[in-house]
Amino acid sequence: MNTGATHEMKAGDSSGALTEPVAPVRSRFFISMALSNLAIWMAFFAPIQILLAQQMEVLAPMHKESALGWVTGIGALVSLFANPLFGAWSDRTVSRFGRRHPWNIGGALVGALALVVLGQQHTLPGIMLWWCVVQFALNAMLAALSAEVPDQVPVTQRAVCSAWVGVTQPLGVVAGALLVTLLAHDIAQGYLLVAVVLVLCALPFVGLVRDSPLRRDERPAWNARAFLRGFWISPREYPDFAWAWATRFLINLGNAIGTLYMLYFLHDRLHYEQLFPGKTSADGLLIVVTVYTAGVLVGAFAGGVLSDRSGRRKIHVILSSVVMTVAALMLMPPPTWLLVLAAAAVLGLGYGIYVAVDQALITQVLPLATDRGKDLGIINIANSAPQVVAPAIAAILVTRLGGYPGLYLATAAFTLLGGVLVRRIRNVP
Repeated sequence: MNTGATHEMKAGDSSGALTEPVAPVRSRFFISMALSNLAIWMAFFAPIQILLAQQMEVLAPMHKESALGWVTGIGALVSLFANPLFGAWSDRTVSRFGRRHPWNIGGALVGALALVVLGQQHTLPGIMLWWCVVQFALNAMLAALSAEVPDQVPVTQRAVCSAWVGVTQPLGVVAGALLVTLLAHDIAQGYLLVAVVLVLCALPFVGLVRDSPLRRDERPAWNARAFLRGFWISPREYPDFAWAWATRFLINLGNAIGTLYMLYFLHDRLHYEQLFPGKTSADGLLIVVTVYTAGVLVGAFAGGVLSDRSGRRKIHVILSSVVMTVAALMLMPPPTWLLVLAAAAVLGLGYGIYVAVDQALITQVLPLATDRGKDLGIINIANSAPQVVAPAIAAILVTRLGGYPGLYLATAAFTLLGGVLVRRIRNVP
């Protein structure tokens, strides 16, 4: 499944860019990579959770749910194609800075500019357009960073590395929320602050970590038909890859359905402002996310260490899906504030275990070293595709099929099914 054309290599002929890594990576790799990923998730979730939601409340207060669903859904549709495309281009990039770094820093700069412009928009088409540009740029960064793990991290360190990377997603939600709620005076300033942080956090990884360059003779000759054909990976030929994709899709679909309307859940279902006069639902969301993040930190590092020591991946994914299912079921009855916080902690624990182990598992089912960026981009479709379909599913569930209890029942069902399907992977313990 080479990207571009058939390209065979004898043992010993490849550069460091294509060899399987065996040398342990140092703490600066983990920390600087985590910082770059933190910036990406802040740039994703500060808008999705707060800034875009606030813009929709201004533009369409009576239809804020559907408007937010359209904007986030179209943006996710863009990322559906952008991530594997940028991954494939990074696989073919020949530069003295390596294959991945140009896309990492380039994506940060373009994304920062797009965020600033997005904050100046006052129409739904303008917001949608510039959010799509942000999605393109951030997915260029994400594709490059994801490929750095199989490029540079040995198998025995991948779950710990995945823990470092995985915890940045909920931390990004918390940090982004703190940034825009405590330091920004308006929506435009919130976007500006996120843009500045995006660039500053992307710089250390590019400056501290060497990205092995690809030799020109290692890059396959360009063939447009073969390039496009490379985006299809046969489930019959690579069944483990297909089952890993399905597992990630279902678990992320459950997560997306359950979290998209959390701000509205606190306002409309829990009636947070009535419980705590003088506080807003955004304040409550910040507390929920903080508790959730604490659970993620515990689950991720504990799960990552145990998985790397035992070499087992699937059992931890199954455990994580069961824990997350329990958390979703906790939110079905009429909620109390303490119940919401308990569910957030349980959900965080389960998701922490999942993110630490799943990414390590994924890197062990990739077909070829020459296509790591492209193949991880295809896997990352299982992250973005749920963002496309989740808004439609969640909106129907909340407005027509059972309200929030139906929403969290669907969350539990999809999450549990994802854990069941991971058992079909054969070549990873």
